Amino acid sequence: MAEPEFRPASPDPIDRRSDAARNLAVVVYILQALSFFLGGISGLVGVIINYVKMDDVQGTWIESHFRWQIRTFWIGLLWTVIGVVTTMIIIGWFILLGIAIWIIFRIVKGALALNDGKTV
Repeated sequence: MAEPEFRPASPDPIDRRSDAARNLAVVVYILQALSFFLGGISGLVGVIINYVKMDDVQGTWIESHFRWQIRTFWIGLLWTVIGVVTTMIIIGWFILLGIAIWIIFRIVKGALALNDGKTV
């Protein structure tokens, strides 16, 4: 009788969809997207969730998404402030447009990777 084949425990992306930490990352991506309509308050709530739950996701595949979301928030905030301050000299409007496109790109890229069960 042949021995059963050994299969390493490689997590299936479909199985990863029920992970509670994954669901938190989904919520934060949604909050980041809503921040365009709610004046950034939901983005702030999302980054607070990231910081509070960071210890729970340490060493998991979700950690890269939390770091991605945190960087998106802080870099977006920095360039938004720079854009607002420089709107009087016209270049600020281009900065605001550029940062909006960049934030949307990062939300979409991160959410698609999360949906596929991959790290960012």
